[in-house]
Amino acid sequence: KKNINKLRKLGVRDSKKLSPKKRDFLYKEILKIVDDYHVIRIPPKTIDKYVFKHNLNHLEAQKMADVITHLKSEISYVDSCDVNATRFGREISDLSNKSKVKSYHRADSRFVVVSAASIIAKVSRDRSIARLNKNYNFGSGYPSDKKSVNFIKKLVSAKKTLPLSVRKSWKPVQKILGLN
Repeated sequence: KKNINKLRKLGVRDSKKLSPKKRDFLYKEILKIVDDYHVIRIPPKTIDKYVFKHNLNHLEAQKMADVITHLKSEISYVDSCDVNATRFGREISDLSNKSKVKSYHRADSRFVVVSAASIIAKVSRDRSIARLNKNYNFGSGYPSDKKSVNFIKKLVSAKKTLPLSVRKSWKPVQKILGLN
């Protein structure tokens, strides 16, 4: 609580509204200010398993609960991926030993602490993608990135195995494989 105004003064806001350069700068500043943080990386194979079972929200709730439990926070604010934000918050609370969880849609635009977490997550993802690009040169990994989609198309047309870093449940992959 004592550092929320410092985050606001820095210009911390929803990571999607910031340039990569600004996010990287804020990431470093956020780490100097916050009491603690915890990043969990989820392997593509695990994400695929939950997507194919139509249970991705549960995986996200589990991982958010893991972060909350690790940080031992008294109250947590989360960005709901569930259409029912209250239900999502309740699930996280149950999974994190009844922690107090406030779940909202667009929480990354409403609460500076969630904005800070979104910046940490986005920069962590961007750094992982940069490491993968050293081996594969596939672009950003976003569906709107033609380079990423073309990377998958080339592998599939050459009948090559997709790298473990590629989510088989990713919509462009499903479409290219003719499974969608």
